[in-house]
Amino acid sequence: MKYCIVVEDDFSSAHALRGYKGKCENLHGHNWKVKVSVGGKKLGKLGMLMDFKDLKMYLSKILTKLDHLELNKLKPFDKINPTAENIASYIFNELENSIKKSGFKGIKTKQVMVWESDITCVVVSK
Repeated sequence: MKYCIVVEDDFSSAHALRGYKGKCENLHGHNWKVKVSVGGKKLGKLGMLMDFKDLKMYLSKILTKLDHLELNKLKPFDKINPTAENIASYIFNELENSIKKSGFKGIKTKQVMVWESDITCVVVSK
């Protein structure tokens, strides 16, 4: 049996898409919504895969690095375009690193969803 837990959070930031021909090449902002899921096969002593508060904390720490900033000025977005796809990949990798460092065994990041508007979303999964 596999288990999966999911949490959501949000952040606000600005970006400009380099090389894009259209309005999005100009600096503009979004209120981004982020949903992440992690999964594993084994529950801990308390019958939980991972405490929701731990997953929320890891996600919050990642999003704090992006919140109310111009993404184009932050690594790695100073080199790669701060597209929703690249932002989702960044969050995915950062979350995976946080979980590895935490000592949780057998828990992997499964999916990251990033909305840049109420009707547009990117999904990165493993």
